[in-house]
Amino acid sequence: MSATHGTPPGPDQEATRRLAGLPGERVAHALVRDVPLPDGGVLALLTIDNGLDHTKPTTLGPGGLAELHTALTTQRDRAAAGEIQALAVTGKPYYLAAGADLGYMAAIADAAEARAVAQAGHRTLRLLGELGVPTFAFVNGAALGGGLEVALHCTYRSAAADVGALALPEVFLGLVPGWGGCYLAPHLLGVRRAVDLVIQRPLANNRTTSAVAALDMGLVDTVLDPADFLEQSIRWCAEVLAGRVVVPRPELEDQGTWDATVAAARTALDQRLHGSRPAPYRALDLVAAARTASRDEAFAAEDEVLTELLMTDELRAGLYAFDLTTRKARKPAGAPDAALARPVRRVGIVGAGLMAGQLAVLIARRLKVPVVMREVDEDRVAAGLAGVRRLVEGMASKGRVSEDEAHRLLASITISTDLGTLAGADLVIEAVTEVMSVKQTVLAQLEGVVDAETVLATNTSALSVAEMSEQLEHPERVVGLHFFNPVAQMPLIEVVRTAQSSDAALATAFAVAKDLRKTAVGVADRPGFVVNRLLLRMLADVAATVEAGTPVGVADRALRPLGLPMGPFALIQLVGLPVALHVLGSLHAELGPRYPLSPGLERLAAEGRRVVPEPDGTGAETEVDPAIQEAFGEPGGPGALDEAGVLDVVRRGLAQEIGFMLEEQVVAGPEQIDLCMVLGAGWPFHLGGIIPYLDRTGVSEDVIGRRLLARGTADLPERVSS
Repeated sequence: MSATHGTPPGPDQEATRRLAGLPGERVAHALVRDVPLPDGGVLALLTIDNGLDHTKPTTLGPGGLAELHTALTTQRDRAAAGEIQALAVTGKPYYLAAGADLGYMAAIADAAEARAVAQAGHRTLRLLGELGVPTFAFVNGAALGGGLEVALHCTYRSAAADVGALALPEVFLGLVPGWGGCYLAPHLLGVRRAVDLVIQRPLANNRTTSAVAALDMGLVDTVLDPADFLEQSIRWCAEVLAGRVVVPRPELEDQGTWDATVAAARTALDQRLHGSRPAPYRALDLVAAARTASRDEAFAAEDEVLTELLMTDELRAGLYAFDLTTRKARKPAGAPDAALARPVRRVGIVGAGLMAGQLAVLIARRLKVPVVMREVDEDRVAAGLAGVRRLVEGMASKGRVSEDEAHRLLASITISTDLGTLAGADLVIEAVTEVMSVKQTVLAQLEGVVDAETVLATNTSALSVAEMSEQLEHPERVVGLHFFNPVAQMPLIEVVRTAQSSDAALATAFAVAKDLRKTAVGVADRPGFVVNRLLLRMLADVAATVEAGTPVGVADRALRPLGLPMGPFALIQLVGLPVALHVLGSLHAELGPRYPLSPGLERLAAEGRRVVPEPDGTGAETEVDPAIQEAFGEPGGPGALDEAGVLDVVRRGLAQEIGFMLEEQVVAGPEQIDLCMVLGAGWPFHLGGIIPYLDRTGVSEDVIGRRLLARGTADLPERVSS
């Protein structure tokens, strides 16, 4: 039997009905069939399926929730009549469900509609825990957000061993798990693991959980072979129903343990976010209250919070950023026809330092081609080989690669002092020191060695690729491939084009980025490209306020309302003070006084001093070392600013620089700048990158006389899901 559409709405469903009537929802159908159980009786097997292929994940919008509610109500009646002994819910191939339909979330016009969607989720999913018979989630694929909450509402959960994406990512986007997750997770997992699942993993770049890890933490009850997962799950269900398999559940922690865990989590949030966005704190409040709240009270509280957050600017910006980094990132703006890309069967790298070694391992792993590296002497060859071995062995020790794969990687990478070993490479990347004359020499040497069709790439972070290649016989083969550190983790590559770069060379660069599973953004050959140009403008402006008399502590704290991954001085320390000053010097020379030099930072670099304290396990390294004030002189005077003044300087500087970048056509449009800042600099989703924030605070119009994005761009992204 199958569920049907059209359950009559009650008064509290009127706003949900209006949303369900909006065009375009990929309705998640609830398809039910009866399955005989081995010991007798009937299992009602409900499959959530939008009827589309695996490239279009099933999401839950108002229409899908209405259909699921009808199906579950019917099965509840059958359970009461003794017609079924259990119900199980599963999904189409590769997905249980990818969460709520956030396209509808973004379309919500007022709080009444927001509340209706929140209540519809609870009203529907809670039936899985109130059916009158045991319920099972057969998690056959990704279960994200509302999809995982479907499983949490069930009595028991099995998962296929190859499932790699279980998550509650709502906090990452600016929401909370508002269909039961904030209450059910701590009761199932305990408060510590619930805080990890609901808050910490989303804030750690939206980390997901595999089926095996989920079993260890108690999120699922058994992990089964994916080859015949459904059949095994039905047999396991029968064993549980017959009492031959007993699924243990943890006892609820005492109030003291609960309170201490929540307090520690709140301290960690304050240290990292400084109250810059509401969702993580609201989620923590819900988890904190879950120990003593009844189910009705907890779900009502989730309704209130979800209603509040659905109306925030942070959510709109988060959905905009999510759409940029998923759907839109798959089609790089301005990329040449992919058919022009040349095959890459062998890659050369000039240099074998830390960055070069990371590149070599990534390329050997993803492209599965030989990687030939070149260094200038045997000592550096030996150091490079040792560095590569450390990287690979570290990956193996953490289970990221198998032992066989580790051996393959090490066998794929060779290092030599002989430049001639690069002769057969289809792509050669120079990753030597960031000095123009050195890079020019390297490229000139390569041109005399490699084939005519070989693409030459530079990993420069700020230098002109055109100047680097201007003395070459064939500058059209040269492109920039700017990777970010750490190479394996950072998802962005800036693909730099010069006026001479050929479409074939650029297409090859974009193809390599795709094969490396990176997001490529095409950028013009302008100083600093996108990420470093904006980060250095920010750091230069902060340093300038300190040079003018602002205390270093005030300048460091001033950017906290942005909720950036780290403060300005911690970022300088991460990049390395000499490196930051080198890039700043290049940008100052190219772009002028709006990138002011900092005598204070130069003094600190000359003395080899840190700008933040050494790590001590308490997070001391996240804030500026007050002792460095002496390098800038006594604070105070007419140029000293308060925190709001420093923040205003930084915001205005970023708006001005973005305006210049768009005039120079550094990227195809403003959305590409946001994509770069999110993926290359880790700027938070709740800002949408940077431009939605500058627009909604009025800074864009005040500084350059116009909004940078069309009105509504960050308010109503196309169909996305969580």
